[in-house]
Amino acid sequence: MNKTNYFIEGLQGAGKSTLVQKLSDKQRDYQVFREGDYSPVELAWCAYVTEKQYREILLRYAAIEAQIKQKTFSEGSYKIVCYTQILTEIPGFHKDLEKYEIYNGNLDKESFESVVLERFERWNETGQIFECSIFQNIIENQMLYLMMSEEEIFAFYRKLKKILASKQYKIIYLDVEDIAESINIIKRERSDENGNEIWFPMMMQYLQASPYGRKYHLTDFDGLIAHLERRKILEHRIIEELFQENSIILRAKKYNLQT
Repeated sequence: MNKTNYFIEGLQGAGKSTLVQKLSDKQRDYQVFREGDYSPVELAWCAYVTEKQYREILLRYAAIEAQIKQKTFSEGSYKIVCYTQILTEIPGFHKDLEKYEIYNGNLDKESFESVVLERFERWNETGQIFECSIFQNIIENQMLYLMMSEEEIFAFYRKLKKILASKQYKIIYLDVEDIAESINIIKRERSDENGNEIWFPMMMQYLQASPYGRKYHLTDFDGLIAHLERRKILEHRIIEELFQENSIILRAKKYNLQT
C-alpha cells in the first residue's frame, strides 16, 4: 500500500509536536521533519542565502566554519543553513542568521510565494511527517509581516492546492477550542526552572514588531489572542473550502490517534 504524507497543523499550543511524536512512534518507517530541520518544503529557523552571502557568513564566523558547513545544504544556487541547530556562544550569531530567513517580511510577497511554491512543486516524496509546514509559519508571515488580505492569502493557497493535487498527503489539524487557556498553559510550560517565561515574551516581541501588530496596537495578551482567533477562522475556511478532502480536524489534546 502506498504511503501518504502527514502535515500536522494548528495554532501555537495545540500540541503539534506531541502529535508528530505519537505519529512517528506508530509509523516508524516514516521520515519526520520538525521546525528547524532541513526540510524539502519548509524553511522555518533556516537561513536561505546566495553563494555570495554564504561565503560572507563563513568569513564572518570563521571560528565555527566547520559547524556551519555541517548544517548547510545546497539547493541550486542557494544554500540553506539550519542555524538554530548550531550551538555557539558567539554573541549575535543566531540573530544575525535570522535576517536571512524567508519569513518576518525579509522577502517581498512575490519572492516569498515563489520560494515556497517552487519547493512544494519539487517535492515528490511519500512516507513523511511535517510539523506546521502548511499553515503556521507561512500564514503568520502573510498576515503579520506581508499584511496580505484574506483574499490574497486564499489566492496563494489555491496555487498550493493545485501543486499538491498530484501528491499524496493528509493535513491533520489540531483545533484549539479555548485559545486563551491554551496560551496560558504554554506560558507556564515554556518557562525556565525559576518560573521565568521564555516563549511568551519572544512571541509578543514577534507580534509587536510586525507591521500588522504595530498598525493595530497588538501589545498585550489580548492582542495576541485576537490575532490567533483571526488566524484560526482563516485556517478553518481554507481547510473547508480548499483542502477538505485531504484534511482531518481533531480536538487539540482530546483525540484518539488511530493507526
